[in-house]
Amino acid sequence: MTLRNGLSEELNRQGNEHFSRGYYTEASVCYTKALECDRLTGDRRALVATLGNLGNICAVSGHRDSAQVHYQEVLELQKILGDEKGIGTTLANLGNLRADAGEWTLARAYYLEALDLMVKTHDEEAQAVLFSDLGLVARETGQFDEAIQCYERSLALMQRLGNLGGVADAWRMIGRTFLIRKRYDEAIACCQTSQSIAERLRDELRTGGARYLLAQCYEEMGRLQEASDLLELVVSMDRKYGLPKLEENTQRLKRLRARLVEQFPLQAREGRSA
Repeated sequence: MTLRNGLSEELNRQGNEHFSRGYYTEASVCYTKALECDRLTGDRRALVATLGNLGNICAVSGHRDSAQVHYQEVLELQKILGDEKGIGTTLANLGNLRADAGEWTLARAYYLEALDLMVKTHDEEAQAVLFSDLGLVARETGQFDEAIQCYERSLALMQRLGNLGGVADAWRMIGRTFLIRKRYDEAIACCQTSQSIAERLRDELRTGGARYLLAQCYEEMGRLQEASDLLELVVSMDRKYGLPKLEENTQRLKRLRARLVEQFPLQAREGRSA
């Protein structure tokens, strides 16, 4: 390994550490410096890793055009290297960019091309995630039965792989789809399953995601006290972790509480005087 190769590897490691902690600007600086090293050495595999990291940081930062450029270069390098597994991952990333932009037809095309390669390379972990992505596309285009089928395939793979976090996510996505169709009993059952798994994992963020959907189910059903109690827990978690929906969820909780006061004014007065 040359000095520059070693430096690139270290810069990527530092970038990944910043990325995992949400320090995107610092991560981008590290990846950009690593790319300068990789351009000088011409190491294609190093370039794939660094450009992929840059694509990811651009994607989460909302810079889709830059992410697209990086992923396209990664794709060309992977084709030269004959890395079919890597190509599948990059195609999925390109699909994610299009999904983020609401370009569902193009996103689905990328995902299906990626799926063919993932099946060919027996990459079940990637397939488990991709079926969830395909479920999102189906759901957002009104293909609800297809969405459920995709999420169920993701669920089955996550279960087989022992990925309990993924299992919780799949149940939540199935629940969300039932909620959109106003099939409340099924939505509640799925969300409660997701919440139970997340609680066993002591995963507060996944638990909060399930509670958020449950609150929406209860609110739409007119079970306002249950909705309010759950949303209060969600807001508490938002505040603890400084999550972006804190203000939105706080306002929603205030509206819920106001509706409760209108519905049950006597109980509200008794609560204040207690």
